Amino acid sequence: MQPEPADDERAEQDGRGASSGGAVVITGICGRMGQLLARRLHRDMPVIGIDRRRFDGMPADIVHHQIDVRRRKTQDIFRGGGIRAVVHLGVMHNLRESDRTHHSWNVVGFQKLLEYVSLYNVPKLVVMSSAMLYGPSPDNPHFLNEDAPLLGAQEFHQIRDLIDVDMLAQSFFWRNPRVETVLLRPCHILGRVHNASSNYARMDRPITVMGFDPMLQVIHERDVVEALMLALQPGTRGIYNLRGPGELPLSRIWRILGKVPTPVPGPLIGTLLGSLWSSKFSNFPKEELDHLRYICLVDDRRARRELGFAPSYGIEETVRAVYSEW
Repeated sequence: MQPEPADDERAEQDGRGASSGGAVVITGICGRMGQLLARRLHRDMPVIGIDRRRFDGMPADIVHHQIDVRRRKTQDIFRGGGIRAVVHLGVMHNLRESDRTHHSWNVVGFQKLLEYVSLYNVPKLVVMSSAMLYGPSPDNPHFLNEDAPLLGAQEFHQIRDLIDVDMLAQSFFWRNPRVETVLLRPCHILGRVHNASSNYARMDRPITVMGFDPMLQVIHERDVVEALMLALQPGTRGIYNLRGPGELPLSRIWRILGKVPTPVPGPLIGTLLGSLWSSKFSNFPKEELDHLRYICLVDDRRARRELGFAPSYGIEETVRAVYSEW
């Protein structure tokens, strides 16, 4: 459900929304999605990046603070004022890092960011989450809406911190009605991004679970950027699933990419993936195994109706994006 502000609050929001001037702050600007969004935005409005990594080839008019979002210097950026919106993409997904590091970076860092958004009256907050937090399961309904529980950590405890970030954003959404908070949950993002889905699709010798051919939803990385642009529009607030051009079986992905996967019996595949992961021959962790067996499909009608979002890329373009150029 979406909170409905009172008429006087709505008028105040509309008068000081994300289009009222000022810069857009992008955390995680040096990641693939951050760079794509920054290059999409910087010609129309000032962009400030926060990321401890380098931004190679950064446009000259983007201001990049090469700092850790948890550090006090981040507050100085907000204290200066003139921020129209924050887009939070700075989430750590690297499962090779410890649970403690994940919690500190993702949860503690995001709590700091929420504190600054509230304290310095930033009118818009956009948070990138994931539809994968619902969790694949043989018991899932065919399509999950935004009110479905986030059960992904039941079999995949390493993503508990990502669910915590999503829940923190939801709580902030309700406790701070003066901030237009948008929480996006895209399905499997494919492109040059270094996520589990794209890493799996790029495997030279992909493996599948014998006897399983799950239906999947995929979305092009540039369609996600367009959804972020729509989320930045003044007056937009809510929680939205993002679905790409439709559903397709895993076997069709391999046909599109011209690859012949190797089916592995269920009792063996976990051991095999674990071995490949630990030896660093694969970037696809065994904890993602259930996505190769069960469905996790989302209902995107709210995003289409309220955001006006519709994917521009077809199924084959989206799948082939894992090998795209810039």
